[in-house]
Amino acid sequence: MKLSCRYVIGLLIGLALLRQVPAARGADSDLVDALMAVVHDSVITRHEVAVLTLPALDTLQRQYRGVELQRQLAQTEHDNLEQLVNRQLILHEFKTAGYSLPESVIDELVRSRIRADYGDEITLTRTLQARGITKEQFRNQIRDQFIVRALREKNISSEIIISPHKIQLYYEQHTNDFRESDKAKVRMIMLNKPNEDEAAHVKGRAEEILTRLREGADFADMAKEYSEESQFAKQGGEHGWMELSGMGKELADACGTLKVGQTSDVIETKGAICLIQMEEKNPAHVKQLSEVRDQIEKNLLLDEQKRLEKQWIDKLKKKTFVQAF
Repeated sequence: MKLSCRYVIGLLIGLALLRQVPAARGADSDLVDALMAVVHDSVITRHEVAVLTLPALDTLQRQYRGVELQRQLAQTEHDNLEQLVNRQLILHEFKTAGYSLPESVIDELVRSRIRADYGDEITLTRTLQARGITKEQFRNQIRDQFIVRALREKNISSEIIISPHKIQLYYEQHTNDFRESDKAKVRMIMLNKPNEDEAAHVKGRAEEILTRLREGADFADMAKEYSEESQFAKQGGEHGWMELSGMGKELADACGTLKVGQTSDVIETKGAICLIQMEEKNPAHVKQLSEVRDQIEKNLLLDEQKRLEKQWIDKLKKKTFVQAF
C-alpha cells in the first residue's frame, strides 16, 4: 500500500517526539510508549490510553471474566483512544481557527483549580511531585481542558433545543420504560424457622405476637422486640417500598390483599414465619408525562449532544491529518 506524504510526515513527527521521552523507564518502555495515533503533529501513546483506562479496570474485573473481560477492556481502550483523538482534534481546531486565550484567563483558571482541589500552593506542589507532573504541565492541562469545554459548548450545547413535541413523542414511543410495577411499603416481623420440626413452635410465637397487635400493641415496637431481622428490627421492621414481583409468593399474595393500615395473618414461608403491616400501596401504572418530563429531556439532550458532537468531530477529521495504529 502506498503511503501518503502527510502520513509519512505525521509518522516521522510522532517518532521524533517519542524519542524525547526519557529512555530509563524499565524494560517495558517500548510497550508503554507504543504509538497509538497521530493527530496533525500531536502523538497519542499507549501509556496515555492506559492511564485513562486504569480507573475502569477494577470495575471491569468485578463484572466480567475471561474472554468477555478482554472484550470489554478492549472496547474501553478503544473508546478512550477515540476520546484522546477527539481532544487533540479540538485543540488543533483552536490553534488553526484564530482563537486565543489570554494568559490572565489561564492564571485565573489555575488559581480557581488550586483553591477548589488543593487549597494552597504547597499542597499542589506536593501532589504534582507525587504524580511526576510539573507546574507547567499542570497549567497546560487546565488550559486544554478549558479550551475543549468551551469549543464543545460553542459547537454543540448552544445549538440544542428540546421542544415539548419531541418530549411528548418520546414519551409515547417509550411507554414501557415508564411502567411501574405493584409496590408496597411495609413493616415486617420475621421469625426464623430453623427446620420443619420447630415450625409449629415458631408459628405459635407469631400467633401470640399477632394477638397482642390486635389488642392494640404498636407494630414498630413489637418488631423491635421480636423480629429476628436485626437490620430491620432496629427501625421497627420498616422495609420501605418493595416490588411485589420481587417478594416470595406467600408475601406477595398477602400484600396484594392487605389494605393500608391492615396487619396480615401469620404468613409461613420456606424459611420464616412473618407478620406484615401495610403502610402504603402503589398499584402498577404508567408514570404520567409530568413525572418523567425532566428525565426525558435529559435523555433527548444527551442523544442530541452525541449526534452533534459526532457530526462536528467528523468535520474536524476531514480537515486534519489523523492516523491510528
